[in-house]
Amino acid sequence: MTKPTDEDLAETILRLAAERGDGRTLGPMDVARSLGGDHPDGWGPLMQPIRRVAVQLMKDGRLVITRKGRPVDPDDFRGVYRLRLPEAGEDYGPGKSESE
Repeated sequence: MTKPTDEDLAETILRLAAERGDGRTLGPMDVARSLGGDHPDGWGPLMQPIRRVAVQLMKDGRLVITRKGRPVDPDDFRGVYRLRLPEAGEDYGPGKSESE
């Protein structure tokens, strides 16, 4: 399998989030395994690129990254995180912050 492009990663993240449905989250490992298979050698190298693409999608207002159920600052978060689609009225796009 060839290495997925950022566009491939973004499409997969958004598709899987949409399949989960409103208010439901998915982990980055779910995305990695859907592209790289169940063996760690396949999905492991995808974890950092998925994080990078997820951050950009959040900055674009197309995705929300959460930690412990709350939206994170896309430029400054650590640890385990989840991904979901934005809810109605929720906008973390350009120039926005979680406090707005």
